[in-house]
Amino acid sequence: MLVVIILTACATAFGQNSNSIARQLDELRQQNQALESQLQQQQRMIDQLTRQFSNLQKTNQQQQSDYQQLKASVGEPEPPKKSPLSIGNVIISGEGGVGFFASQSDGPNPHADLKVDEARLFLDAPLLDDVFFYGEVDLQTREEEDEGVYLGELYLEFENLSKYWGADDLVNFRIGQMYTPFGEEYQYRFAFDNPLISHSLSDVWALEGGAEFYGSWKKWSYALAVQSGDLDLLHDQTDDKTIVGRIGFDPTAHLHLSLSGERTGTLNAVTDPVSGTWFGGSFFMPIGSSNTTTYNVNMGEADARYSWKGGHAAAAAGYAGYSDNDPRGNNHRDIYYYYLEGMQNFWRKLYGAARFSQILTPKGYPIMGDSAEFGIPTDETWRLSLGLGYAFNSHLTLKTEYTFEHAFLHDGGERDHVNLFALEAAFKF
Repeated sequence: MLVVIILTACATAFGQNSNSIARQLDELRQQNQALESQLQQQQRMIDQLTRQFSNLQKTNQQQQSDYQQLKASVGEPEPPKKSPLSIGNVIISGEGGVGFFASQSDGPNPHADLKVDEARLFLDAPLLDDVFFYGEVDLQTREEEDEGVYLGELYLEFENLSKYWGADDLVNFRIGQMYTPFGEEYQYRFAFDNPLISHSLSDVWALEGGAEFYGSWKKWSYALAVQSGDLDLLHDQTDDKTIVGRIGFDPTAHLHLSLSGERTGTLNAVTDPVSGTWFGGSFFMPIGSSNTTTYNVNMGEADARYSWKGGHAAAAAGYAGYSDNDPRGNNHRDIYYYYLEGMQNFWRKLYGAARFSQILTPKGYPIMGDSAEFGIPTDETWRLSLGLGYAFNSHLTLKTEYTFEHAFLHDGGERDHVNLFALEAAFKF
């Protein structure tokens, strides 16, 4: 009996110990599972951080590579641009060019001039929402070397009038005195914007009082102006006006195309001995006899410009038809002109540029070019300009150029000895 009691007690004690051990093992198994789950989460976090660090390292290496390529191609990046000078709400800026000009004996600078080539000041001020004042004061220009200070552009601009019917930038309006929106070269002819020092032989531009509508829609743009048409900026000498228009199209971000048309209107041969439109180194002028009382010119031009990083190519071809009312004969003249231009950055900020331009006047018309001879009819005139430039930054460019020019006169002779060497520092602030 004693043995049975002892065995029973031992079995009971062993059962209790077994249950306790089972509970402990179960607790250990749960703790182990929790630790394994934490380790898995930590491993996932480590893997994610490793991928992020690897991507960051690749991005940094790519940025370093892009910077080195940019540095090699264009030099050190420019410092941040400073804000233009302002007085109250009036913004003041300016640009121009100073340099050395030496031509052959019959050219514009036969005695090797050191001079101010251009100097202009610009004023810009907001007046109301989308209403602005813009003014230009010409301190010195190549075309008016001895005329002193005179007024350039000055107009009120009403921007984005079309916003009132939900069409942004479709209609804008200017009224005052402005450059005639004919062709494209006039927009690049100031010293700092021009990659060369000379202009094309045709170099069409005009500064006249009037009104202009302009705008853009998708890839299209336009400008339409009515202006006085003569050289007198204060008093129009005839009732007829200059009407000029341009339509532009940008099929890609790099290519710009445009077509322009202009009629000078009827000009008085006595009170307007030259027109308001600059062409061929001078203004259009009457060529009829003393009995001629009126004359006019109708023009058309096609332009193309393709731009890429570090360069561009541009071309234009145009026609001008001159007519007058000379009772003694038919003085109509067909005038054809064109230019080809290219510019390419070679190394860092050094670039080269070239332009060839020509004017054909089969029956003879005065094309002055760079010659000192005024009013001599020519049949053909051409100009070749070759230049180098170094753009230090967006405010200063140093340029040098040699220009060849030759003309065949209507009387059978030739015009030579007008070649020009020039060195110019163009600035903008």
